[in-house]
Amino acid sequence: MPRILVTGASGNIGRLTLQHLLKRVPASDLVGLVRDPAKATDLAAAGIEIRQGDYFDYDGLVRAFEGIAKVMLVSATAFTDRNTQHQNVISAARQAGVKHIVYMPIIREAESAFTLPDITEQDRFVEEQLKASGLTYTLVRHPPFLESVAFYIGGNALETGVHAPAGAGKAGYASRDELAEAHAVVLSQAGHEGKTYSLYGDPAVSFADVAQILSDISGKPVPFVASSDQDYIAHLVAAGLPESAAGFALAWVQGVNAGAWDGKTGDLEHLLGRKPTTAAEFLRATYAARQA
Repeated sequence: MPRILVTGASGNIGRLTLQHLLKRVPASDLVGLVRDPAKATDLAAAGIEIRQGDYFDYDGLVRAFEGIAKVMLVSATAFTDRNTQHQNVISAARQAGVKHIVYMPIIREAESAFTLPDITEQDRFVEEQLKASGLTYTLVRHPPFLESVAFYIGGNALETGVHAPAGAGKAGYASRDELAEAHAVVLSQAGHEGKTYSLYGDPAVSFADVAQILSDISGKPVPFVASSDQDYIAHLVAAGLPESAAGFALAWVQGVNAGAWDGKTGDLEHLLGRKPTTAAEFLRATYAARQA
């Protein structure tokens, strides 16, 4: 089995991807790339080799990719120099002899004019660089995370209602865990080379739908509170978010309202071999735990 390296191994997506890979391939075939190995002791204890590396350190990346056949490129953090970081990974992988890169851009439908600040253009840049690199690659496009719904609606929604700018658009949210499981499938199997997957959850839901789901969970009405963009940001700031984070949430909510992620491909279900967790199932588990 060719060795597989997952970048960002100490973060949510990277760690989850490696944990799912452990169910599919021997630990000796897995490598995690981290900036700080002390944050990946759990993975090391499971038998995964941990290598130190930083997206800004090109020479260090070349060394880290030695003997690696496949790299899972976990996206760099927004509002950093993502183009330089991603380009370094692709170029270093090519120099080190890596054969296949799997990358996780945000879903971007061709007909949609909506863009995410500091994300959409950088994702497009990565795809162009992958095409020009000569490397085999697979794109596993992400919708918004189910885990982000609570971030978008702000505060204690069961008590204060679901706050969002007015709009009826829907999104096919998916959980980080199931997206990571799909990554593990692609990384551990042949046949995914050159493919592009849009990993929508199903069914897509609007913020009014989220309010209805929370009403059903709590047994009491949870209203959908449509607001202006300014009032939405003020609500999130009042709930404790920095204004910059509230502005970032607004950008995602605007995308949901614009229908930017209201698709249905069946790709996630196909890779998982089962239906993915629905928004209603996820929110019931999340908010039931909070109530308890």
